[in-house]
Amino acid sequence: MVTDTIADMLTRIRNSNQIHQGEVEIPFSKPNLQIGRVLKEQGYINDYSVESAGKFEMIKVNLKYVDGQRAITGLKRISKPGLRVYAKSEKIKPVLGGLGVAIVSTSKGMLSDKEAREKNIGGEVIAYVW
Repeated sequence: MVTDTIADMLTRIRNSNQIHQGEVEIPFSKPNLQIGRVLKEQGYINDYSVESAGKFEMIKVNLKYVDGQRAITGLKRISKPGLRVYAKSEKIKPVLGGLGVAIVSTSKGMLSDKEAREKNIGGEVIAYVW
C-alpha cells in the first residue's frame, strides 16, 4: 500500500532514469496519468500508455534520451501530504530560470507553470522537473 502515489511515480521515474532504463511501469491513478500527460507535452518523456496487468491497471512510461543523455535530469516533489504548497498564478516561479517546468494541480487539471500563468490560474505546486 502506497500512501503517496505521486511521490512513488516520481521516484520510479527518477530511479529508472538513473540506470538508463527504456520504460517504467507505474500503478494507475488519475493524478499520475495527468502528470504523464504534462511530461509528454513538455517533451520530458516519449510516450505513456495505460495497460492492464491482471486485475490492476499500470501506466507504462517510455523515457526519453537524446544522444544518450537523459531528458529528465531532476525531479523534486514540492507539495507533500504533510505540507501542502499552494501558489497564486503570479507567484508560481519559473524552474531554473525557465529551463525546467513546475507541475501545478489546478481546477482545470494538471498544468505546467507556463500554462497556469497564461490562464491566470493558481493551485497546488506538485513537483519541479528539469
